[in-house]
Amino acid sequence: MNICTVSQTTIRDVVPLFNAYREFYGQPTDLKQAEQFIQERVEKEQSTIFLAYLNGEPVGFAQLFPTFSSVAMKRAFILNDLFVAVHARKKGVAKALIEQCYIYCQQENARYMMLETAKDNVNAQKLYEKVGMTTDDHVYYYSMYW
Repeated sequence: MNICTVSQTTIRDVVPLFNAYREFYGQPTDLKQAEQFIQERVEKEQSTIFLAYLNGEPVGFAQLFPTFSSVAMKRAFILNDLFVAVHARKKGVAKALIEQCYIYCQQENARYMMLETAKDNVNAQKLYEKVGMTTDDHVYYYSMYW
């Protein structure tokens, strides 16, 4: 397995995976819009995207968005997107992507990396716990969607 940071030269490799990720969450397929979204994130340095290859084939990605901890006065990251193609699951790709995110966050001297997952996504929860993540029982998270 090889994991790289997405750049201008690898954007096209991540787009089909990003599109499949969105389809998984009920969004219509839109490769053009997906490419534009990823292109903007990379050009504007608004996210860091790691792309996993198995035998030269792009099979998974993780996208980190930066934020900050005012209390710690440090940077923090949200693991907003994590996806592995169906045929490449159960091969350690997601675990390797998360571990790459950990390395990056530590190199950036981040206070933490967080993510959210559906309560019924038990397989993902098992993976997150396996790589050392825990649920936060001390706070509630509130959201407003438009």
